[in-house]
Amino acid sequence: MTKAEKILAALGGDANVVDLEPCITRLRVEVEDPSLVDEPGLRAAGAIAVVRSGIAFQVVVGPEADTLASDIEDLR
Repeated sequence: MTKAEKILAALGGDANVVDLEPCITRLRVEVEDPSLVDEPGLRAAGAIAVVRSGIAFQVVVGPEADTLASDIEDLR
């Protein structure tokens, strides 16, 4: 399983992701149901940190944010 696949799965899968955008070192993600997001799973997949605010998450992944966002979009 690739890093992008692990992150998408930890976000609750494709159906749970409403919007995903890279922002320098972070993935900004809006989800349908925040209870489906596996924060420890995101860290296990390589996230440095996870910040949650309601249905919005910022997943800190470092300088590979643009590449990961593109890879995740390819999976959707």
